[in-house]
Amino acid sequence: MKKMFTFIAASVSMLQAAEVYATFTVEALKSANLAFSSSGIVDEVLVDVATEVKKDQILVKLQSGDIQAMIDTSKTNLFYAKREYDRQLQIKNIIDKSKLDSYALNYDKAKNQLAYEEELMDKTILKAPFDGVIVSKSVEAGDVVSGAMIRTIMQIESIDAQKLVMNIDQKYWKQIKVGQKFRYKVDGDSKSYEGTISKIYPSANQNNRKLTAEVNVTGFVTGLYGEGYIDIPDQK
Repeated sequence: MKKMFTFIAASVSMLQAAEVYATFTVEALKSANLAFSSSGIVDEVLVDVATEVKKDQILVKLQSGDIQAMIDTSKTNLFYAKREYDRQLQIKNIIDKSKLDSYALNYDKAKNQLAYEEELMDKTILKAPFDGVIVSKSVEAGDVVSGAMIRTIMQIESIDAQKLVMNIDQKYWKQIKVGQKFRYKVDGDSKSYEGTISKIYPSANQNNRKLTAEVNVTGFVTGLYGEGYIDIPDQK
């Protein structure tokens, strides 16, 4: 009887789910370092740190009066190039084909020139790549930016979506799977939380011998630290 009890106890022990310890930091699910790819003088800074912004909202403008003047001229050139081309189309059956082609070429050149200058104008405007909040800003009106020496002038992070970036001992690399539960606490908060592993990085960190995994979360401030346990299902 005693032997049977020992065997049953051992079997139950082998079937018990394991817990794997992990630490983490809270990071934004989306983040971006924003910079200008063109050179110029900052004309307007329309947001500040902690400003919530929408996708495609204008954040910063460079002075662009010279480009605007070029665009205005190109629009005029395009107007007359198109009008002349349309005239020639009406009599295309009685004029030399090469002459019609020359008007078509002028029209296309005018369109391309305007498109090029409008592209230059777009590069003088910095827009939000997604809904988020500005977390840092290092530019003011009057500052000079250089496309040849690109530097980050703003950082943006998603507001409502964060992720726990976890560090896990590499010896558990065969046991950690996407979809496993993670029970955790964040420093400064006595409440316990639970999430699900959404991503496991494909290689271990050679410097600290840790695996990295992620859990998608909401409602936390980025930069926070915490710890918890991954529930490993029964190994049958």
